[in-house]
This record gives sequence, structure tokens and C-alpha cells, in this order.
Amino acid sequence: MSACKIYPPDEIGSDGGFSSYIYSVDDPLIWGVLPLSYAFNPSNHRWSLGSYDICFQGRLLMAFFNYGQVLPTHRNSYSSHGGLFQPTMSQAIRLLSAQPFATSLTSQSAESRDTFATGSMTYTTSDSDLFPSPSFYPSRKHSWIHVFPEGCVHQHPQKSLRYFKWGISRLILESEPMPEVIPIFIDGNQEVMAEDRGFPEFLPRAGKHIKIAFGDIVDGESVFGELRDRWKKLVQNQKELLRERGEKVKWELGELSDDLKFGSEAVEIRKEVTRRVRNEVLKVRRSLGYPDEDTRQGLVETWARKIVDGGKSR
Repeated sequence: MSACKIYPPDEIGSDGGFSSYIYSVDDPLIWGVLPLSYAFNPSNHRWSLGSYDICFQGRLLMAFFNYGQVLPTHRNSYSSHGGLFQPTMSQAIRLLSAQPFATSLTSQSAESRDTFATGSMTYTTSDSDLFPSPSFYPSRKHSWIHVFPEGCVHQHPQKSLRYFKWGISRLILESEPMPEVIPIFIDGNQEVMAEDRGFPEFLPRAGKHIKIAFGDIVDGESVFGELRDRWKKLVQNQKELLRERGEKVKWELGELSDDLKFGSEAVEIRKEVTRRVRNEVLKVRRSLGYPDEDTRQGLVETWARKIVDGGKSR
């Protein structure tokens, strides 16, 4: 239904992005609007977050999506390893960023060593798997990352958006420098692969009209600047507090203390960033002539009630 594309401000024009999810055909169809020449240069390809329980089951699928520049992402509904602080989110933050990363090894054993802190060529999402670490390579700084912020299939009859997952706020708050955001709204893919389609279910429906509307680049400083300043101040205060306690204060990019993960101010900042990202996508939706949606659609509580009441929400 919607998308939000992020471009780090880099002279070579690398980029990243957020998108909502109508169906599994969304990702390949969206980027069909790009010139064919892009397909022959991997550095022009997007990185994306893909569901671990769908895209990484078995060697064949795992190889396909690894080579397709998809990062394995656990969903809370299907895994205890999900959430906005899972290792894949740190990979995404580093791919968007331009900062150098530490490469020195610690004295810890290979089994317990934190791959993020050592600049390892691999990382684990659950302590029982191993994936290539794309952020290890300097050539992949300022990559383009495409994310579905709704985090699940959502085919609403009024083209309304679901609430956005808070994890997208980490990409804006923690990436250095601040990435640029381009909102996108997509409509029509739900006709290609409708959830209530009949036989043959596995075949996309041809002859459908698809709209892919790109908004202007969001003025990041005016929309997110104040929130990033609050975040940086919060990080600095946390480091000073830990220094007073004699604890570790130097973290790798994408690492956070418990207070920065779960503290009330950190949570409020993430919620506000996510709300503003969603509002930018709604502007593009409005530009296509769709009426304003019910504001309750953007609240987590609205969808939590639907699940409790037995409504379909994934």
C-alpha cells in the first residue's frame, strides 16, 4: 500500500527505503520502474528486510535471498528473536551509514564473541545460524535499504495504512549521517495477488493497473532534526552515567544500552519518528485523491484490539 524510500546524502547517490506490504510481489514490481541498466550493477540494487520464516527456510531459499540482498528478519509472531533490536537492524543501520567500524578482535572465544564489536564477515540472528555481514565491506557504505514499515501483508479496502513498526525509527535516529527520506505510495498490487483470490492461488493476475507514486525528498532537518538532537543528547547522557559507574561507554554503531532500548524517553522519540514517517507517506496517498483515513488506523492499540476481537491481522 505504501512505501518510504531512504537516500543517505552521498555523492554517488546511494539510497535506502521503507515500504508497506500488499503482497509478496510488491518488492520486484516496485523496482520495475527503474531503468533496466540498474539490474546489471549490484551496487545499484536495494537491500531489504525479509521475513526469516518465509525467505530463509532451506538452503535454496537462503542462497536466493542472500544473493538478492535481503537481510533475514525475525517477526515476533513467529520467532522469539524478533523485535526492533535484533541483529539485522544493526546491519541495516551500518549499511545506511558512512562511519568506519572497528576491526580489532577481542580476547573472547569465537563462540561468544560479539560479531558487531569485531567487524566480523558474518553475524548470527539467533545464535544457531550464520549469515554474511554485508556491512563489513567499506564499499557498501551508504547503501540503499528498502523496508516495509507495516511489517505484514495489509490489503485495506479504503487503501488505508496500518501502523508502522517502530524499528524504522532506528534507521533515521542512529544512521550517520542522517539518511534522506522519500515517501512512496503504492496501489494496485493487491489486485495482482489478492488475499481472497481463487484457483490458481499461486499465479499473479495479469492486466491489473498499478500506481507507484513518489513524493518529494523529505526535509530531514525540519522533520527529524529536533528528534535526532534529542536522541544524541540522550545517548550522551547515558554514556556519562555509565562512565560514572565504570561501565563500558564505547559502542559499535547499532549497539544500545538497555536504557536506550527500553527507557521511556527513548521509546517516545522512536514513536514520534515513526509517526512522522507515516505522515509523509499519507501526504503522497492524499496527492492521489484518496480521502483522509481514520486517524485511529495509525495506532498500535487499534490493531491490538482487532487481534483480540478475532480480526485478521498478521
